[in-house]
Amino acid sequence: MRLGLVYPQTEFGSDLGLVREFAVRAEELGYEQIVVYEHVLGADPAVHELTGPYTWETEFHEPFVLFGYLAAITRTVELVTGILVLPQRPTALVAKQAATLDFVSGGRLVLGVGVGWNQVEYAALGQDFHRRGARIEEQIPLLRQLWSEPLLNFEGEFDRIPAAGIAPRPARAIPIWMGGWADAVLERTGRLADGWLAAPGSPKRWQDEDRIRAPEDLRRRLAIVHQAALASGRSPNDIDVSMLVGLIGFDGFETFDPGAWAERARTWEQEGATGVVLSTLDLGFTPEEHLDAIARFAEAW
Repeated sequence: MRLGLVYPQTEFGSDLGLVREFAVRAEELGYEQIVVYEHVLGADPAVHELTGPYTWETEFHEPFVLFGYLAAITRTVELVTGILVLPQRPTALVAKQAATLDFVSGGRLVLGVGVGWNQVEYAALGQDFHRRGARIEEQIPLLRQLWSEPLLNFEGEFDRIPAAGIAPRPARAIPIWMGGWADAVLERTGRLADGWLAAPGSPKRWQDEDRIRAPEDLRRRLAIVHQAALASGRSPNDIDVSMLVGLIGFDGFETFDPGAWAERARTWEQEGATGVVLSTLDLGFTPEEHLDAIARFAEAW
C-alpha cells in the first residue's frame, strides 16, 4: 500500500522552516504522498451556521502555491490536494495551475477535488453553493479536455470556452481523485475519478454517525464506487482508494499509538484500500511532537 501523510498546517502556523523540515523529513522516512487540505476563506461561527470544523481563525496556505515550494525541496513524494474545493474555483484556471504544478514537480501532482461544505466561502468567491454537485460533474471532464486538447469549443451550463486552450499542456494525464463519503459522491467517484480519498470522520468534530468506522462500512461504500465504475464501462481496479488514519475518537483510539494505528491501517488494505494517509492533527502535538510521531508511525509501518 502507498503511505501518505497529512501536512498539519492548521497547527504549524506560518513557519517556513517547519514547512521545509516536515516535507524533507517525510520523504526521508519513506512517505510517498503529502496531502494538503485547503480553504480560501474561513467564516465566523458566531454569525454563520457551519457544518464543518474550520473557522476564520484556522490557518490554511493556498495549495498550488505551497506545492510549488514543496516541489522544489522534494524529489519523489507525490503532492496531493486533499481536497481542492473545485466548484468554487474557475475551471480553466485550475487546469492551468495544475498543469504548471505537474510540470515543476516532475509529474508528482494528484489533484484531489470535492464539493466542500462552507457556504460562506462559496458566496465570497461568487459561486452557487447549491449547484456545486452539478458544477463538479461538468468540471472534471472539462479539466481532462483542457489538459489533452489544444483547442476547445466548449459550451456548458457553467463554463464557456470559445476556441481556446491552455499551453503548455501536461505531459501526462493528471490523476483526479475525489474526497467525501456520501453515496452521491461515491457514485460520482466511480464514474469520473481516478481515486477516492476516504475518511472515517471524527465524532468529536462532525457529530455524524454515518461514517466509515468499521471494515464493513468501507466495504459497503466501495461497492457503490465499483458499481458506478462498471456501469460507466470502467474497471474498478483502476480506481485507487486512500484511507485516512489517525482521527481521535475513532475505533476507541484516544491517544497516539503508532503500532495500533499501523495495524488498523492494514485492516483497510484487506477491505480494498490501496493506500493510507496518516493524520497527526487534533492530538495536541507541538511541531516537534508531530515530527516525532510521523517517524514513529513510519517505523511501526
